[in-house]
Amino acid sequence: MTSSNMRSTSKIKFGTDGWRAVIADDFTFVNLKKVAQATADYINQDLAKHGVRAKVCVGYDTRFLSEKFAQATAEVLSANNIDVVLAERAVPTPALSFAVKTRKLDLGVMITASHNPPEFNGYKIKNAQGGAADVSVTGKVESLIDASEVRVKKLPDALADGSIKIVDISKDYVSFLRSYIDMKAFKKAGFKVLLDAMYGSGDSYIADVLKGTGIKLSLMRNEVNPHFDGKGPEPVEENVQKIIGRMKKEKFDIGLILDGDADRIAAVDSKGNYIPPQKILGLLALHLHQDKKWSGDIVTTICGTTMLEHIAGGLMVELHETPVGFKYISNLMETKNILVGGEEAGGMGLKNYIPERDGTLAGLMLVEMMIHRKKKIDKVLAEMESEYGRYYYVRSDMKLKSKDYQLDPAQLKVGSLLGKKVVSVKDYDGIKLICEDESWLMFRFSGTEPKMRIYAEAKSLKRARELIKFGGQIVSREIKYL
Repeated sequence: MTSSNMRSTSKIKFGTDGWRAVIADDFTFVNLKKVAQATADYINQDLAKHGVRAKVCVGYDTRFLSEKFAQATAEVLSANNIDVVLAERAVPTPALSFAVKTRKLDLGVMITASHNPPEFNGYKIKNAQGGAADVSVTGKVESLIDASEVRVKKLPDALADGSIKIVDISKDYVSFLRSYIDMKAFKKAGFKVLLDAMYGSGDSYIADVLKGTGIKLSLMRNEVNPHFDGKGPEPVEENVQKIIGRMKKEKFDIGLILDGDADRIAAVDSKGNYIPPQKILGLLALHLHQDKKWSGDIVTTICGTTMLEHIAGGLMVELHETPVGFKYISNLMETKNILVGGEEAGGMGLKNYIPERDGTLAGLMLVEMMIHRKKKIDKVLAEMESEYGRYYYVRSDMKLKSKDYQLDPAQLKVGSLLGKKVVSVKDYDGIKLICEDESWLMFRFSGTEPKMRIYAEAKSLKRARELIKFGGQIVSREIKYL
């Protein structure tokens, strides 16, 4: 075992969903080990029971050097008298979260930058329930960076003394997903499904779940490619034109798209129309409530679609609203009876599972909904919009040179937007301006990248796009560099 006093001028900060930084710039082995040491100090100070060694699971995705970063993390934790379960291969983040909960571990660490561009990597912390660690945890870890010297126990030594065990944590995960779905209905189904793994760690797990069923599954972009076609593995419409093209030409009933660590979902209908996560959340709520007969409330974020208000009203359940970041949804899932919770970026959490996102499970539920209703996703979606309203949701990301920008909230709180009166304003996470016709415009700095996110929704695509354009003009005029 070795120790070192490694210093760096880098500012290591946990954002909306973990610490993320550019590889070889801020995301270095030096900085990673500092964060791992701080995590170990937090565990040993606040979590480890007297006389009992803490236990942590470490997983990783398919990004450049993720396996090596995971190994380095495990080596630091092991050197701090913590037993480590190290994933045998790249896994979805939900598989890591599931392992933490079912193995009754104290914490989980996932090496992933999720949907960020290929030059990024990241470090997510999961709590003992498998949910996203909230600010009470990440803030404490941040405060402990550089508090003590980094200790390292090399992998061969840790394997020899048993403080690190390399385990295939995916088997239990796949087994659970098979138990969660209506396997009897899936065996009789004949739908054709196309899955785009976006070169992420979701790769072929869904194929393992669907073995022995009647589903005809095809995979694309399921090989390892840390370059991700030069774009971030984020399932937004501009990044998934390949699957849209295939859906238009080939006879698939639904297309599913996972992000880089498979905790987010988007979809495409049989005609090649992109189905954004906002609509998927509505579909999942209806399926779990109406088809599976489960009870519970719905959770969305401040930038969620207005349609969910109508769905919650129709189902006579409560709609909870949180700041952006699944950790806030996770907290509610741990304390309340939540049927489904989701965010606009595609993270969906479901009842009777871990309080965390799972893109693979959400995709399986969409297929299950089609099976129960004996309809393609196109028809299911059309029926939902006919009953609860059709809304057009648009998001634009303005790239910034850094995160050191600010906007004066007073300059954004206008009385009207393109001829429609602003009737309410929400400003607890960004600024959301809601108009009398239910259209709205929102501004929010990204918590994971140097970007300003501008959101808009309206009952016509034309107005939604006009609002986005208008929002961009406001930001360009008012944004100031610190």
